[in-house]
Amino acid sequence: MTAPAPTRRSGGRWIEHWDPEDEGFWAATGERIARRNLWFSVLCEHIGFSVWTLWSVLVLFMGPEYGLTPADKFLLTSVVTLVGAVARVPYTFAVAVFGGRNWTVISAGLLLVPTAAAFWVMEPGTSFSTFLLVGLLTGIGGGNFASSMTNINAFFPLRRKGWALGLNAGGGNIGVPVIQLVALAVIGASGGPRVLLGIYIPLVVVAAVLAALFMDNLASVRNDTGAARDAAKDAHTWIMAFLYVGTFGSFIGYSFAFGQVLTIQFGRTPLQAAYLTFVGPLLGSLVRPVGGRLADRYGGARITLWNYVGMAAATAVLVGASMRRSLPLFVSVFVVLFVLSGLGNGSTYKMIPGIFQAKALARGLEGEAAVAEGRRLSGASMGLIGAVGALGGVGINLAFRQSFLSSGSGTGAFVAFLAFYGACFALTWAVYLRRTAVPVAATAAASPEEARLGYAEV
Repeated sequence: MTAPAPTRRSGGRWIEHWDPEDEGFWAATGERIARRNLWFSVLCEHIGFSVWTLWSVLVLFMGPEYGLTPADKFLLTSVVTLVGAVARVPYTFAVAVFGGRNWTVISAGLLLVPTAAAFWVMEPGTSFSTFLLVGLLTGIGGGNFASSMTNINAFFPLRRKGWALGLNAGGGNIGVPVIQLVALAVIGASGGPRVLLGIYIPLVVVAAVLAALFMDNLASVRNDTGAARDAAKDAHTWIMAFLYVGTFGSFIGYSFAFGQVLTIQFGRTPLQAAYLTFVGPLLGSLVRPVGGRLADRYGGARITLWNYVGMAAATAVLVGASMRRSLPLFVSVFVVLFVLSGLGNGSTYKMIPGIFQAKALARGLEGEAAVAEGRRLSGASMGLIGAVGALGGVGINLAFRQSFLSSGSGTGAFVAFLAFYGACFALTWAVYLRRTAVPVAATAAASPEEARLGYAEV
């Protein structure tokens, strides 16, 4: 099959024909183009995550001279997380309105607004309300994830989505530990928060320029308000959103809160906390593609189920470590929890396209029609699932805030998280793995051989 060359339209590079499920097309030209778009999508999403999580490290710079209490700092990070979650809904549909490449350029450029604003106000004497306002602006960095995932979802065939979406998300998530490492270097060199912001402002510009030069739009991704409506009506969208709260919500919530827990409960200095906080997000980000790859091979629901067992066990140990105030045990198990949240991120996102293609097959659609319908609904649902999942980060920061206000430690919050992971385990088993589950949901346990015969591997 002849490779489709990107053709020009007003507003950017557009590819008119795209059929990744055709193995000949994929081998001849599709894979090369898809991979190129994936790498630059990862870069821009990476910067977006770094900007979104700026305040997880900026609060470490904010000593007594800033006049903020620990409760103020948890509220600030909660607001940032909330805006990032809400922004994911419009960002998902912006890909269809503007094109994946065009929106990546726009969304990357928008990151200049919060970074420049934070640079301007970051000094003692600034009011708490001003910090909250700038935090609201910074939250838009969280929206980049949704548009990036929706865009990359359209480029790859179903058989490769677990790996591609896991790599895209994992590369973006690494923005969290990277900015923490940069902050560690800045603090270690006795630099101030404006030094950190000054590093990221030019990086935002570089990411936007590279996206403009090397990414493509897919003409086949059209604005489809009906897809959003249909996805919102589907129960599986909200089931997966609940499960994603447990995986990604944990990852982003812990990323914002970990440093503050170490400084408040264990008395670490900002520099001592910075030495520890980056490890968990780094490993959790790196392992996310592994979760997607395992889900490609064994089925996303199986991996997700056992992953929640691990998360619950780790959280139970954290309760004990928190009560005993054992820092080595606490940090070690917290890192394990980060790794498991990363694995679960990859496996849950693999489930989404499989679920909707399975539903299309169950409705009697076949071949390309089933693939197109599955891609249409999975792309629309990702924004909703990603937004609700990110709200888990808000809940984690508010839970820590309340726990510290009530008892002076994070133990109460960990008990609540343990109960939630138990609920996620029960829901995954009941809907996607129980033998009496409906046929569409039961495809969660499909083997690769069954998938090739027509089942979608959830």
